[in-house]
Amino acid sequence: MTKPNESEPAVVVTRAYDLLLWLLPKTATFARAHKFTVGDRLATAGVELLLALVDAAYASDKARPLEQATRQVNAVRYLLRLSKDLHLITVDSYGFASERLEEIGRMAGGWQKAVRGRR
Repeated sequence: MTKPNESEPAVVVTRAYDLLLWLLPKTATFARAHKFTVGDRLATAGVELLLALVDAAYASDKARPLEQATRQVNAVRYLLRLSKDLHLITVDSYGFASERLEEIGRMAGGWQKAVRGRR
């Protein structure tokens, strides 16, 4: 029998992957004036978030990649907000992405707390 938290890393990685799969085509349609600044930064932050979570899933020391994932969640959060405020994405798209990102942040934070508890 497995513990409930053992499957969570795989779930949070899948959630981050799904968000990135949704996000990359969105950033590709940004207006030229913002495509190479906000768009590239947002796409890169999303990729870095996914890679940090994958790294944490396979690393023996999960603390550092989970810290990086937390930073990337915040970076994506602010870049999404900026994208909405610049009218690069719709309010509905912002709401959709924010909900997904909030879930990823909660899951990564819970995972981080569990890792700290094991020390």
